[in-house]
Amino acid sequence: MQPYFLPYIGYFQLIRAADLFIVYDNVKYTKRGWINRNRMLRNGRPAGFSLPLKRASDFLDIREREIAPEFRGETLLAQVRNAYSRAPYFHPTYSLLEKILTYKERNLFLFLEHSVIQTCEHLGIATEIRRSSAIPILHGLRGQDRVLAMCEAVGTRTYVNAIGGLELYSKTAFRAHGIELFFIRSKPLQYEQLGTEFVPQLSIMDVLMFNSRPTIKEGFLGDYELV
Repeated sequence: MQPYFLPYIGYFQLIRAADLFIVYDNVKYTKRGWINRNRMLRNGRPAGFSLPLKRASDFLDIREREIAPEFRGETLLAQVRNAYSRAPYFHPTYSLLEKILTYKERNLFLFLEHSVIQTCEHLGIATEIRRSSAIPILHGLRGQDRVLAMCEAVGTRTYVNAIGGLELYSKTAFRAHGIELFFIRSKPLQYEQLGTEFVPQLSIMDVLMFNSRPTIKEGFLGDYELV
């Protein structure tokens, strides 16, 4: 999977479902994706936030992109404070976000990797995380061929992908390589958000602000099905 900036809970469900999670560092950065942006709840509505990036070629890998020097984690933390200060689990979540947003690294991949690891530790997810560039394969491979090569390189017989990969990967092709392919489908998630109408598909920070860690670890993280 690509790294994302404080992604939604389904990303962490996928990490916990695996024994080994491979995060892509040597794939192209895409402007239209969610690599360096996400949404929080502000005044009952979804509001975007992002990591600004230095100008660079559109052909660079994620690990070659840099966060803009003008980015200040403290500014985003102030926005979080204004949005969530009345949330029941504001203080432990804010402490986590301080570790993430004040991290001094300006390489985009390393910053995102650090944020994913910190969030996993906060949630008690012990899955091993490796970078794709460290897997000994032909890295010029693309799509399904690349995934199959990585599965074979690490010796797995089961591969789990996000439900968005349903149209991209073939169970027949994976079985031909002795690998079972599954997709993780999150079940509908709803919780109270300061009395507002529920707004879904927000950053993991929203889930953490309104729910205890035991509730998330023992309930939400396992609330999915494999298809």
